[in-house]
Amino acid sequence: MALILAGAAWGPVAHSGVPAVAPDEALALIVHKSNPVENLTWEELRKLCMAERRQWPSSRRVTIVLREPAQPEREAVLKQVYGFTEQEFNRFFLQGTFTGEVQSAPKQLATALGVRRFVFNVPGAIGFVRVSDLDDTVKVVRLDGKAPTDAGYKLRVPAK
Repeated sequence: MALILAGAAWGPVAHSGVPAVAPDEALALIVHKSNPVENLTWEELRKLCMAERRQWPSSRRVTIVLREPAQPEREAVLKQVYGFTEQEFNRFFLQGTFTGEVQSAPKQLATALGVRRFVFNVPGAIGFVRVSDLDDTVKVVRLDGKAPTDAGYKLRVPAK
């Protein structure tokens, strides 16, 4: 079995040239190109996502954008960043909105293209897309000093 570069992730390939098993893939953290943030710690990312920190250092309001429910990218973010199931996530934001602790729940979009376009158009937005879905319209933020293609990068969409 040989290894080839498929998109931006290494994966095992059978002799036929077809991937033997779909590998997990890094989930890039993206922001608007004008956002001066280059790196976030895991704790800073969690605070942004949990609405404990609502503004960027530039004073722009943070807007989280996720894929729709049941999408692997969303499930990865809910599990790894929030530590929630879909039901716990919905309850957290419903209660937070009701009590006024949260201004609004994260935006939900159907496609990676939609997430990228939203981040491109909203300077305070932060989203999550697979490395294979990246383009130059958005900026990738390092997580704990690591780029999505670095060994040890934490945020990943598990292989099914």
